[in-house]
Amino acid sequence: MEWTESVDIYCERLDPSYWAEPINALTNAAFLFAAAFMAYRLRDTSLPIAWALVFVLAGIGVGSFLFHTHANGWSGLADVGAILLFILLYLFAASRDYLGLSSLWSGASVLAFFPFAALVTPVFSYLPLLGVSASYLSVALLIALYGVFLLRKHPATAKGLLIGVAILMVSITMRSLDQPLCETIPLGTHFAWHILNAIMLGWMIEVYRRHMLARIPTQG
Repeated sequence: MEWTESVDIYCERLDPSYWAEPINALTNAAFLFAAAFMAYRLRDTSLPIAWALVFVLAGIGVGSFLFHTHANGWSGLADVGAILLFILLYLFAASRDYLGLSSLWSGASVLAFFPFAALVTPVFSYLPLLGVSASYLSVALLIALYGVFLLRKHPATAKGLLIGVAILMVSITMRSLDQPLCETIPLGTHFAWHILNAIMLGWMIEVYRRHMLARIPTQG
């Protein structure tokens, strides 16, 4: 990989200059707003993983901003690396605190994500239109599986996860439409992926916050 070689994969970018994607770059502020809102929601709580997710969410905004301005190998790694960290951290939290697994088995579930993604991503890549976002579809499937599994034991949390899947699917659709609709919408649709993804990731933290607070016995 050429770490400094220019990357042009979005409709809005017409040249390699820093501000060639102003809308794609600036809409990453949505991740910072979502992180700030969830930090407010988490005030006066002691939920280390939830706070870690908030900081990673802000990091996604920074990483994506760097990618949509510098648009090269190292900034692309900063972008996808932050997203992957959020996925793995949330997977650990979901396995431990939703499913009730030990920390050891929750860590194993994190490792299992890689063969899971390697197995299902190539299958999703054959889908028309959405195939370009196959790796994210594997994440949507995983969240849906957790949601369905939890419907009896933790229905509120399960419904929250399934709502997250619904938002993510709309978000993935916007990401996938960017190039096909380029002639019709010169600005592209990738910016909508940022906004919807920020909402979705903030919502996923909120689902975790509600689940954890519901476990705290009320004083009477």
